[in-house]
Amino acid sequence: MIRVLVAEDMTILREALVGLLSLESDIEVVAEVAAGEDIVPAALEHRVDVAVIDIGLPGMDGIAAAAELRVRSPGCRVLILTAITKPGTLRRALGARVDAFVAKDIRQADLVAAIRTVAGGGRVVDQALALAALQAPESPLTQRETEVLRMSATGAHPAQIAERLFLTYGTVRNYLSSAVTKLGARNRVDAIRIATESDWI
Repeated sequence: MIRVLVAEDMTILREALVGLLSLESDIEVVAEVAAGEDIVPAALEHRVDVAVIDIGLPGMDGIAAAAELRVRSPGCRVLILTAITKPGTLRRALGARVDAFVAKDIRQADLVAAIRTVAGGGRVVDQALALAALQAPESPLTQRETEVLRMSATGAHPAQIAERLFLTYGTVRNYLSSAVTKLGARNRVDAIRIATESDWI
């Protein structure tokens, strides 16, 4: 029996997934959660074999939760089931060493097959997404520039970013200026647009 955790914040989708998976004779849904920070505790408590995780969860996102799950419960396999299918998202997921990455428009039979494959030690990655990720250009931004620009995109001012990241105001301004230059943007707003469209932040 494959013990499965379902992490999905939309109640109707979570209930539908649980209902569909429960129809399978070799799959048992032993836990369901709606927030990223609940994934690891639930997986540990219920000795989960496969965690089916959405990315867009409140609090900790699904990829961050998957990375933590890898550390805390190495035997638990991770399948990302998401509507966010940009190449950069797939690269992030693979960087977190997830075992499967599939889109939410997957057929029920294919999802069940993916869970069985992952439980058996295999990997499943949507081929079209994998090809797009390989062809997409890498971000020219450093990790710190990315972090600062991402925070700026939420509406945080440089002084607020500096306080949160324990940097000086001038250093944050320099990171933002550098990001604008590297992206060939007109200003910070344009840099945020370019980076968002390229799935770099």
